[in-house]
Amino acid sequence: MSDVLQSLFVLGTSHHATPLDVRERFALTQPQALELQQRLHAHEGIRECLVLNTCNRLEIYGLADRIERVDEIRELFCEKQNVPIELFQQYAYSHNNLEALQHVLEVSTGLDSQMVGETEILGQLKQAYTKARDAKCTGNVLNRLFEKSFQAAKAARSQTGITRGQISIGNVAVDLASRIFGQLSKSRVLLLGSGEVGEKTAQALKSRGADDIAVSSRTFENAHKLAHELGGSAIDFEDFKAQLEHFDIVICSTAAPGTILDRSIIAQSMKRRPERPCFLIDLALPRDIDPAVEDIENVYLYNLDDLSTIANENLTARKAEIDNAREILKKHAWNLWLQLRRRELMRRA
Repeated sequence: MSDVLQSLFVLGTSHHATPLDVRERFALTQPQALELQQRLHAHEGIRECLVLNTCNRLEIYGLADRIERVDEIRELFCEKQNVPIELFQQYAYSHNNLEALQHVLEVSTGLDSQMVGETEILGQLKQAYTKARDAKCTGNVLNRLFEKSFQAAKAARSQTGITRGQISIGNVAVDLASRIFGQLSKSRVLLLGSGEVGEKTAQALKSRGADDIAVSSRTFENAHKLAHELGGSAIDFEDFKAQLEHFDIVICSTAAPGTILDRSIIAQSMKRRPERPCFLIDLALPRDIDPAVEDIENVYLYNLDDLSTIANENLTARKAEIDNAREILKKHAWNLWLQLRRRELMRRA
């Protein structure tokens, strides 16, 4: 069997075993993820690589000259992020060979997602692949791997019902908001940041009657554009804290390196809106909102893990479809493994 294919690997952390507060320490901005990818590609013995960086997972896919390179990559990442290698080893996982193939197929299909069956991860994976390919960080093996994974994801979705009954973060947020405020037509919404998940959550609220939406972002042009799409208004990022008291629902989805709303800010805002509840939705990683605000009366704070737990309450009913999808992906993974092996052997002949 090809030595090169024995050094196909994935190294990463995700929501499965890594708590939110630890994922924050591993989190990368998109520019940092691209920089890491370039450093990995330049690293001795790494022939191909791709970094997948989302709010729930950080994964490095690679092809090396020998599998021991994974240890070097682990050390490189920890040094870059200034985190103890013991901490990373406690929560990280790695797969190689056929297991790596199976893993990427399950990721692209949404079976490995925090909300099982969600479709957003496929778009994120396609975007990461496009950037890595354009940067010439991928080659024959990873190109084939990811292109086939997209086809397998489509097959699993079309042949099973894994997306049936799947609930989005936006839908969960709408349901919670309705329990807190009743009719949403009188609720004012503030969206902080211009992230895709935050935008979809705002759109879900708007579809249920919350059409008074304001957007604030560090880049005012982005805020103005998104506000226009949502039929709302834009607020300068320097001013949103002073106006916080006027909003019933606040969605946070920024790329800030730390919290932008702490307990004192929320407490002051609540003093100016007595007996009116405030629903805070923190979709950022690292988190935008200090968890301590949950102690304030009439404040309801939900983060990504909270919302995903609610969304997955119907998993038992979909277990059979999930098992069927996993079996389909196993066949695709095995066929892909044989194709890659055959190609590599022919290349070396």
